[in-house]
Amino acid sequence: MTQTFIIAIDGPAASGKGTLARKLATYFDFAHLDTGKLYRALGYLVLHHNGNPEDAEMVLPHVSTITPSMLNRPELIAQLADERVANAASHLASIPRVRQALLDFQRQFATTPPDDKKGAVLDGRDVGTIICPEAPVKLFIKADVTIRAERRYKELRERGQDPIYQEVLQELEIRDHRDRSRKIAPLRPANDSKVIDTSHFDADKVFQLSVAWVKRCLGKIQLQD
Repeated sequence: MTQTFIIAIDGPAASGKGTLARKLATYFDFAHLDTGKLYRALGYLVLHHNGNPEDAEMVLPHVSTITPSMLNRPELIAQLADERVANAASHLASIPRVRQALLDFQRQFATTPPDDKKGAVLDGRDVGTIICPEAPVKLFIKADVTIRAERRYKELRERGQDPIYQEVLQELEIRDHRDRSRKIAPLRPANDSKVIDTSHFDADKVFQLSVAWVKRCLGKIQLQD
């Protein structure tokens, strides 16, 4: 393969896209980028330096300090789950100049993956529509919001938290509306996306369907030794 092969995966929260992206990256030996991590990492850096996540002049200098390897540091991953970091990420994500700066980072990752990988898997909200519209494989992973709420509820309990299902459901509904109605990069499948509804599929089934679709798109291109 002479060019980087890009798999773009989009979908709402708790749809299973992150799990799928990691499994596909491992299977095809591609680099993986959770684009949501970028905003959280940036939010963490801004807060760590006592900056204002709503002030572009305070946020932008930190963009250049983020590297792909940094996103996988265990100590940072733990910090990214903090609610203050999530709120900071939400604020800075609404700043057009910040989004543009991170857009450049994501496209660079996709076209020139780290560790000399031959391909990249990116998951998020606007990978197939905005970040990598040229990607030969675009997947849109969705599920009924009640199913996603159940998944998130179980996940939070496994982390030792004591969530209330109705609150989890309401939060997802609000987030869905915000993601789909925002003016900048709204959540929607690209016109040429393969849409997979995971409402009644487990992770293994979704993975099998996705691998089959990727191989179909690859055609005669050989990715594995």
